[in-house]
Amino acid sequence: MKKTNQTNRSKQYREDDQAGKRHANSAGCGCPQEHSFSPQAPASKPDLAQAFLPTRFGSFKILVFPVDACKDTIVLVKGEVNGAKGVLTRVHSQCFTGDVFCSMRCDCRAQLEKSLQMVEKNGTGIIVYLMQEGRGIGLANKIRAYALQEKGLDTIEANKALGLPVDSRDYAQVAFVLKKLGVKSIRLITNNPEKIYGLKKLGINVQARVPIIMPKNKFNAKYLKTKKEKMGHLL
Repeated sequence: MKKTNQTNRSKQYREDDQAGKRHANSAGCGCPQEHSFSPQAPASKPDLAQAFLPTRFGSFKILVFPVDACKDTIVLVKGEVNGAKGVLTRVHSQCFTGDVFCSMRCDCRAQLEKSLQMVEKNGTGIIVYLMQEGRGIGLANKIRAYALQEKGLDTIEANKALGLPVDSRDYAQVAFVLKKLGVKSIRLITNNPEKIYGLKKLGINVQARVPIIMPKNKFNAKYLKTKKEKMGHLL
């Protein structure tokens, strides 16, 4: 019964969000794509950049696939993934406040670091880092939403109050990257059923879900509660 309720809640969330997607005046680099929320078509012939990247979590190969003048898709690869099945994979959307400034308002940086540790321990795996700040609304709008959250709104209510979609992320570039890398199927590190749904719609073979539950704190407790109760995250 619990699983059925969660499925219905997730379905309703998708329908509500699709209905709420519209043009928004978000501040950013000036690219029209940032303001339209239309799916970003993957580059057909990317000018790929790659190098060795040692980190405090382990050593990876870093690849950068240009998408447009404002965005790149960044990929960290561990081990040999060409032709591999069940590749441990994290699809991580940019969170400047969390990933860079260690914000405690979310669990983004903690999830990213944990994912790097998991891939390193596994010996093979992929981190796909998408430039989709604030679930696609951009940094300035995310900060505007934070201001509304300080007045009592949750993350969904704040986005809607600003006339923005709850989640406008697009995963087309993930499908493109995995195909370029020759990956046959993945084990996805996520708590978000909608991410699995979105990737499967693009033809990605998601073999299994790998949970990534991080400890909450007094600053992100409401945010995580909203993700669980309104967005169907498996927390």
